[in-house]
Amino acid sequence: MRWIRFFLLIVSLVVIQTAIFPSLRVFGAVPDLLLVATVAVAYERGPEAGAVFGFVAGAAIDVFLASPMGVSALAFALTGYGIGIFQSGLVRSSRWMAPILGGIGGLVGGFLWICIASIAGQDDLFATASFRILVTAAIYDALVAFLVFPFARWACGEPDFAHR
Repeated sequence: MRWIRFFLLIVSLVVIQTAIFPSLRVFGAVPDLLLVATVAVAYERGPEAGAVFGFVAGAAIDVFLASPMGVSALAFALTGYGIGIFQSGLVRSSRWMAPILGGIGGLVGGFLWICIASIAGQDDLFATASFRILVTAAIYDALVAFLVFPFARWACGEPDFAHR
């Protein structure tokens, strides 16, 4: 049942990401809803679920990007795994955890995306403009995390304390 909810979350976020958010750019940046959802799943379910969800979500959004296929999938999977490892030592009760993790995940995932895309042949990404957009997008990710985290929590279902 959880995987059906994950599928619904990914499909709905891909539609929102590709249909609505390109019109809502702030200083040239858009939030990466699927990366924020990956961070949320990793926070809720741990590193393995974060990596798998991140890979599938990244592959889903890669279909719509002009970058080489698999760049987002790899960047999201690594980010999900890293956040999943990191989350074990975090306090669970803060309402600010979603935007903090959303922003950190946006920075880490965006930087990984730039590095992986550069290795895959996108030579023009290591520029000042790319890093300005990366920071702006990470702030945007932190803001949308308030909205994305509850949906990701729903998709994760009941907490499994063996993963905490």
